[in-house]
Amino acid sequence: MQAPTDSDELTDFFDRYGTALTSGDVSAIANCYALPGMVVADSYSFTFASPAAVALSFLGAAPAYQEQRIVAAHAQLREVQPLSARLTMVAVEWEYLDSSGNAVPGERYRYLLRVDEHGPRITTVVATH
Repeated sequence: MQAPTDSDELTDFFDRYGTALTSGDVSAIANCYALPGMVVADSYSFTFASPAAVALSFLGAAPAYQEQRIVAAHAQLREVQPLSARLTMVAVEWEYLDSSGNAVPGERYRYLLRVDEHGPRITTVVATH
């Protein structure tokens, strides 16, 4: 197994993750995470140690996207930094599309990915500016 640095592989991974987020498919979201996983932001941090905990932490995401009428999320890979044989840090800026076809301002995150037998998985998410 080699750390994911290929832009096509990373784009495919984040396309699946963005689709899972905007459709509210918490099972698919959970499958994108290595466990234990962590989310870090300026005012909070939390960890999860099971697929069920990942799913629970993202239950509120789909209604938030629906409220904003967001139907698609596209990850723009801003920086890919291999850290080791199995770890890669990826800076992502999300672009969202609403149901009228309008761009909606997105967020920026850094994702620490670990490759395993299933491909890349998120170990840590850091909200950035």
